Amino acid sequence: MRRLLLSAAKILVSVALLYFALRETNFADLTARLNAESAGWLAIAVTVAVLQVFAGALRWRAVGADCGAPLSKMQAMRYNMIGSFFNQTLPSAIGGDAMRLWLVARAGAGWRAATYSVFVDRAIGLIALAALILFALPWSLNLIANPEGRLGLVLLDAAALAAGLVFLLLHLLPFELLTRVWATRHFYSCSQIASRILFKRRQGAMVAAISLLIHVLAVVIAWCVARAIDAPADFGQLLQLIPPVMLITMIPISIAGWGLREASMGLAFSYAGLGSNEGVNVSLLFGAVYFVVGAIGGLIWVVSAEKAAKGDVAIEVRE
Repeated sequence: MRRLLLSAAKILVSVALLYFALRETNFADLTARLNAESAGWLAIAVTVAVLQVFAGALRWRAVGADCGAPLSKMQAMRYNMIGSFFNQTLPSAIGGDAMRLWLVARAGAGWRAATYSVFVDRAIGLIALAALILFALPWSLNLIANPEGRLGLVLLDAAALAAGLVFLLLHLLPFELLTRVWATRHFYSCSQIASRILFKRRQGAMVAAISLLIHVLAVVIAWCVARAIDAPADFGQLLQLIPPVMLITMIPISIAGWGLREASMGLAFSYAGLGSNEGVNVSLLFGAVYFVVGAIGGLIWVVSAEKAAKGDVAIEVRE
């Protein structure tokens, strides 16, 4: 019952945010701006999104090896694609992570190793995103003229950086209680793993580079989408605006970020003087690109051996 109420709440949040973000959107104008050239740009955006999934698979594979959940490149890519499908279909931004966890655990890694690999992978991604926002902050503050927008951006990134720093340093705190309490014991272990990965000279540099690449590829997708409708935003502006929006979208209060992303991107474009409607237009097509990738992941899931096995288990349980 609790899960059902939580799902219903997220659906309501998405619907409400979409309503406020789209109430002044001119869909006729957006449709009129789509043509054959637009289709080419959108096809490139989908290709880049698949490349982004592959980059995520490479990072997850490196993390999984340290967590006791080894994955082949093919496994990591396939599980990530399936995860992208469940990110789009389940009423949460982390539904895909739950499916990735299940797939890895079922492959023989065990629930603890699978959970650690997904959690640490996500945590490293968050830290890299906060670092990218910090790097672009001087230019972002120059782009955003609105004082409230500037303050909000600084506070948002400060919170993300603080959370990342606390997570990385958690295992260094001299409190034995951290290793005795159930919840903190697992956070403590994940902190050890993440620090070990990031502070190894060769492996840390590789994981950090892949993590930054993943977020830059999101900007490339947004740029392709903007080019598809001739939105007045260049790559440099999008590099400053998209990462904070993606950070906000990671908050699991809506379905696949829908509604929250449109509202955030409309606000970000408005603060940058690019027009809130253009931000919403870019966000809608941006979400559509990931929806297409999720659909491809859905096809992979439908024909996968894991789905067939899950169905067999469900039949045995009913019998």
